[in-house]
Amino acid sequence: MSLISTLARLEAVHTGRAQPAATVRHRHLSERPLVFVPLTTAGEAGAPLGALVGTDRDAPRLLVVPQPRDRELRFAFLAELADVVLPYVDAFADAVEAAERSETDPETGKRVKVEVELCADAPQLIVPSRAGIDLVRLLGRSTRFRRTAEQDPEAPFPAPPRVPLLGRWLTHFGERARVPGSSLLLAMTDVLGRHWATGQSTLEDQHLGALLAWIAPPEGRSGSEAAQEAELARDADGQLLCPPAGPATDPAFDNKLLAPAIERYDRARTALAAAEDGLEADDRLGALTAAEREVRALVESRTLPTWNAVWQGLDLLRELPQGARVEERWTRDRWSFTGHRDRVAAGEPPQPRRDDAVTAANKLATREREQARLEAQEALDDPLVMAARRLSGEAFAGEVVDVVMAYSESKRPSPRPLVTVRTDDRPHLGERVRVHRSLGGKPQTAEFAGYEEGPEGGLLVLRVMDRMGRGKEPEEGSVPEKGDRVCFTLFEHEPRGGAKLPDPEETPWTHGGPPGEEPVPEPADPVTEEDVL
Repeated sequence: MSLISTLARLEAVHTGRAQPAATVRHRHLSERPLVFVPLTTAGEAGAPLGALVGTDRDAPRLLVVPQPRDRELRFAFLAELADVVLPYVDAFADAVEAAERSETDPETGKRVKVEVELCADAPQLIVPSRAGIDLVRLLGRSTRFRRTAEQDPEAPFPAPPRVPLLGRWLTHFGERARVPGSSLLLAMTDVLGRHWATGQSTLEDQHLGALLAWIAPPEGRSGSEAAQEAELARDADGQLLCPPAGPATDPAFDNKLLAPAIERYDRARTALAAAEDGLEADDRLGALTAAEREVRALVESRTLPTWNAVWQGLDLLRELPQGARVEERWTRDRWSFTGHRDRVAAGEPPQPRRDDAVTAANKLATREREQARLEAQEALDDPLVMAARRLSGEAFAGEVVDVVMAYSESKRPSPRPLVTVRTDDRPHLGERVRVHRSLGGKPQTAEFAGYEEGPEGGLLVLRVMDRMGRGKEPEEGSVPEKGDRVCFTLFEHEPRGGAKLPDPEETPWTHGGPPGEEPVPEPADPVTEEDVL
C-alpha cells in the first residue's frame, strides 16, 4: 500500500467518509452492462441456488434452483442463464469496423499489416464482488465440456444445447478478468475500492454494503457506523438487514429459512410423484408450486438488495470522468472478444482444462506486461496516482529554470538540449538513468546528467534524447521551455515485451514435448459419483 493510500484511509477514519483514491475513472463502463448477482448453496462448491441477471435496472430476471442437489434443475438454471447471457453477447458480434493488425507473412516471415474485422463494441459482465468472478470461472469450467444429446446421444445426463457454449463464454470472461486493466468482467467491490479509500481493511471492502456505506453514508451518519450496521444489523427474526453480496449466503438464512423451505419443496415433490389419481395430483401440484414460490421469494429477498447496490455503485462510478487511456485498454478487450467470437464461429474446441507450457508462459508474460502498462497509464491519467509515484521516488515534477542547447558528439550531430528542472521531489536517480515524460501522447526520453543544489530547492539537469524531429534544430514544442511545469517518470510508459517463446511444436520434452509429436487432446470431464444422484 502506498503512502498516499495509507493517508487517505487515515483521513477516511478521521472524517467518517471514504476519500477519493483517483480523480478519474480508470475502468471502462458499458452503456448497457449485464449485471449478474449469483447465489450458491453452502457446503457444495459451485452448486447454484439462484441469481438475478439482466441489463434493465428495473426489470431483472430471477433464476432459482429450488433443489440445488438436483442435476436436472441445475441444468435448467444454466439453460435459463444461457438464454439471457448468449443473446446479450451475440448482440455485439455483428456490428464490426475495419481495423489493421500485424501478422507474420507465412512466405517471407516478415510482419505485415492486414485489414481485419474488429467488433465495434464488446459485452461487459458485472458481478458484486471478487467471489463472483471466481464463480463465473467455475461455472465456465464445469459446463464448457458437457456433452449435449446432439453431440453424443449416448451421453449420460446430456446438457441442454446452449449450456456448453455458455461455459465457453464464461470461461473467456473469467480468463480475461485475470488480465490487469481489462473491463470485460468487473467486480463492483474491486472497481469501487480502486477509486475510493475507506477506513476499513481491503478484505472488509469486499462487503459491497459496507463499502457503499463508507462512500455514500446516510445523512447524519458516519461511514464507520453505517458500515457496521450493514455488516451486523439483523431484524427480529435474526436475519441480516443487508445480505452479503454473495455468492455465499448467511448461515442464519440457510438454517432458519432456506433449509426448511427446500425440505417442504422436497416433500411436496415426493408427494406429487406418489399421487394415485388426477384429483390428488392436482392438489399436490398446487402444494409443490407454493413450495417453489416460497424458495423463489427467499432467493429474491437475498439478491435484490445486492442488485440495487451494484447499480448504485455504477451511478457513483459514472460521476467520475473517464481516464484518457481507458479507451485504449477497452480496444484490447474488443480485440479479445472478436478473437473468441471467431474461434467459436470456426468450430474450434473449448478451452483446455490445462494450458500447454508455451500458452501458459505467454499468458503470464501478457499479464505482467499489462500490469506494468496499467500502473503507468493510471499514473499518467491521474495526478493523484502520480503523486503516489512521486512520493515513492518513481517520478518527479518541477519547473524548468534553464534550457541550454547542446549536440551529440558524432559525425552527424543531433540536438541534445540540457534542461534544468527545479523540484522538491526526491527521485531515485543515478548516473545516466533514463526518465520519461508524455509528449503528445507518446513518451519522450531524457537522461539524467547531473544534480545541483539551488537556493530554492534541488536542480536536476536532464539531457533530452528523442522526439525532437530529424532536423538539426529541435521541432517547435518538442523541448521544454523556461517556466514550463514538467513531470518525468523513472518507469517506462510502454513496457517492453519479453523474449520470444518457441512455437508449441518446438517445445522441449521437459515442457510437454518431445518436439514433433501431436499433443493428445484431453477428454471431457469424466462422470463422477457427485454427478449422479
